[in-house]
Amino acid sequence: MRTAAAKPETILERIRRIALSLDGTDEVVKWGHPTFRVREKTFAVFEAFKKEWCLCFRVEMEHQELFLKDPRFFITPYIGKFGWLSLRVHAAPLDWKEIRHLIKESYRLNDPGKR
Repeated sequence: MRTAAAKPETILERIRRIALSLDGTDEVVKWGHPTFRVREKTFAVFEAFKKEWCLCFRVEMEHQELFLKDPRFFITPYIGKFGWLSLRVHAAPLDWKEIRHLIKESYRLNDPGKR
């Protein structure tokens, strides 16, 4: 389901429900941002970068370029070299099925117990 632009708090609440439904996850605030972890390894972050709200997540390095063809995505500053991307949450209506998939895949890549 695609939804129109929502308040950051509303978007965060939906991201939180998805992320915390996965085994072994928790939420902490790091660098002032809600950060979702699995066994103390970060797999998703919700932040404002240059006044633009973003969901940060990790993908396999070979897939990073595919995402970058879509203007909604950009390489996450500082950690992009490790496969991290950011999704501009107000760039287009959100597709929550897509977001759930992105979060689950990032979780899988970051869970040391599942590799």
